[in-house]
Amino acid sequence: MCYSNSSTSKNIDLAKKYKKEVPFQFPDTPLFYASAFNFPEWRIITQKPEMELMNWGLVPNWFKGENFSEIASKTTNARIETLESTPSFKGLINQQRCIIPSTGYFEWQHKGKDKLPFFVFPKAQELFSMAGLYSEWIQPKTLRKIKTFTILTCEANSFLAEIHNSKKRMPLLLEESEIDRWLNEPKINIEQVKILSESKIDAHLIDKRIINSKNPNCKEVQAFYKEDFMQGSLF
Repeated sequence: MCYSNSSTSKNIDLAKKYKKEVPFQFPDTPLFYASAFNFPEWRIITQKPEMELMNWGLVPNWFKGENFSEIASKTTNARIETLESTPSFKGLINQQRCIIPSTGYFEWQHKGKDKLPFFVFPKAQELFSMAGLYSEWIQPKTLRKIKTFTILTCEANSFLAEIHNSKKRMPLLLEESEIDRWLNEPKINIEQVKILSESKIDAHLIDKRIINSKNPNCKEVQAFYKEDFMQGSLF
């Protein structure tokens, strides 16, 4: 799964990569660590000519509650295998696809009774293009439009299955050649989407004390943690 993510790219670099415009006064503050369960705002890529801001945790347009966190806490990720059988996501795959730019995400490896945190990042390129879905919800009291998104997950490749070895899931990371098709093709077969090769993905152990601290949103949270690193390799 993907419940902790990072986004440290500059707006100008995202605009160049995805060929999008940057809206006026669009935020550019780096997120070194962000938890899905805080429902952070994220810079999102859609069909539209400009980048958009959306909250993490999809709120379907039919939700009638006042507090979006009631449902958003359950929709930060969406399994590709059950998209059409899950009410919150049904029908979105051919209407409201998006890309979540990520400079790396965080995952936990189980070692007996212990859990070790890893930072997973792109090996040769600047960021991941995570496949997602989005929704527009009107808050009943204020009538304010809130845009939200979820990150699609799939079965982990062999490399990431060794890290996320409890559930063996991973975000659906798009190959560069798939970006335009994911955003613009009217209908898409999720099983035919080209996922980023594991040879293009890397990971390293990070300091548990930082990620578990009161303020993990710092550059150091992504740093390679050497002391517990066994024999200079992942496993």
